[in-house]
Amino acid sequence: MSGEQELSYTSGAAGRPLLGHTIGSDLTRSIDRFGAREALVEAATGRRWTYRELGRAVDEVALGLLAKGVGKGDRVGIWSPNCAEWVLVQYATARIGAILVNVNPAYRVHELAYVLRQAGIGVLVSAVQHKTSDYRRMVEQVRGECPALREVVYIGEAASWGGLLAAGATVPAARLAACEKTLTADDPVNIQYTSGTTGFPKGATLSHHNILNNGYWVGETIGYTEQDRVCLPVPFYHCFGMVMGNLGATSHGACIVIPGPSFDAAATLRAVQDERCTSLYGVPTMFIAELNHPDFAAYDLSSLRTGIMAGSPCPEEVMKRVVAEMHMAEVSICYGMTETSPVSTQTRRDDDLEHRTATVGRVLPHIEVKVVDPADGVTVPRGTPGELCTRGYSVMLGYWEEPERTAEVIDAARWMHTGDLAVMNDDGYVRIVGRIKDMIIRGGENVYPREIEEFLYSHPKIADVQVVGVPDEKYGEEIAACVILRDPENPLTRDELARYCRSRLAHYKVPRYLEIVEEFPMTVSGKVRKVELRERLAKGSGAKGSGAVR
Repeated sequence: MSGEQELSYTSGAAGRPLLGHTIGSDLTRSIDRFGAREALVEAATGRRWTYRELGRAVDEVALGLLAKGVGKGDRVGIWSPNCAEWVLVQYATARIGAILVNVNPAYRVHELAYVLRQAGIGVLVSAVQHKTSDYRRMVEQVRGECPALREVVYIGEAASWGGLLAAGATVPAARLAACEKTLTADDPVNIQYTSGTTGFPKGATLSHHNILNNGYWVGETIGYTEQDRVCLPVPFYHCFGMVMGNLGATSHGACIVIPGPSFDAAATLRAVQDERCTSLYGVPTMFIAELNHPDFAAYDLSSLRTGIMAGSPCPEEVMKRVVAEMHMAEVSICYGMTETSPVSTQTRRDDDLEHRTATVGRVLPHIEVKVVDPADGVTVPRGTPGELCTRGYSVMLGYWEEPERTAEVIDAARWMHTGDLAVMNDDGYVRIVGRIKDMIIRGGENVYPREIEEFLYSHPKIADVQVVGVPDEKYGEEIAACVILRDPENPLTRDELARYCRSRLAHYKVPRYLEIVEEFPMTVSGKVRKVELRERLAKGSGAKGSGAVR
């Protein structure tokens, strides 16, 4: 059977076993090994903690939660932008066996009420306000609709946050130690709501084993040690921040650096410079904003060596600049989803530019991935597009109290069906070619937006681009390119775009519509909301640049 084509399946070999302990005990190990080293820095305020100090601060919060009646399996919500207290609550809930429920800071009343009720949150730790969001007012609006919610603790408020710590001071430390003895690595520790495009979001339920190991192996892959300082402008409410960031750092004795409550290019660059960060995280749009900041050249980023780009594919030109101008020679691309803790594939430190831009890496240790025909579930040959599936320690326990929705994505053999279209190369590296739902079918031809986007990034007038399908009577769907210009004073015409595309793209891949925009609609985690772009174009409410390019 030597003529058979190799199938799109691979598994990650590992020289070491998975971690078998809880998040709390892992933090204790790091405290014992790295007690005097810095563990956490909040750049905006100058507050900082060594590992030993972090351990004490976490225990104070954990004892406070015990004093408030929180026990193993109880849900504690956190609704806040990035801050040091977010980190303390993350580890404190893990210490006592409570389940931390991440509430998206962008939620409004309707969404907040749904999550509070659906997860049965008993205690909510909340910011008072952020930007235009008045969290206290929104909490009061929904409190009557959420019977399980008995207490709200406001971060930074002396009577509230201080009251939590004061209550904890009355609880014997032995109670915390006793709690930890009842925990196992397979206990649920976190619920993260995935942003569904239709209906209410689903609560992906993750265990200590899921997220501790994922953070650890992501950190291992980019060579973290106690010498590293990790700048995290990505949100903690998302796996990118709290797993790949926080857990990736503390499982290696590295330092977490918080540049600000939410992403700000200047604050991020300043934190990297001032704190001598060795690693920087972000989605491609964040790196684009940093590189294009008017004062970019004034910042000393020479301490950087690595970092993680995730959320969406990185354009080749952006990657070249990140390596050359930000000194991130070992920057890594990660692919995953909340339901898989999140990372399944990752590029390696010595991968070349092509692997870092054209692929999302290869499978991580202890994980399996395969590409299947979405119609029948059969594994396809390498080089053939299909749905990416993943299996292993990282697959979530399930959607919180929604077994039917869980069964829709996790099959009987525990494969998580991602909904992403992918191709596995002969070397085992994976290319994401789109979402099954994002694929454009134009006149019977399957068109993958990623391919067109990658090509359009090479246009000298285009800073960023997203390609979506819009309804069309003749072809079923037509292709629209939504473009952010490098220089708004140097316009891009429809005819110019058409000529540029026709030189390199098949005729059916040439965008019919061009829309010039100032920014894309984004999720809080930095992903572009293509569904919103599609809806806007379908309604014919695009910007001035809309129209046929042919």
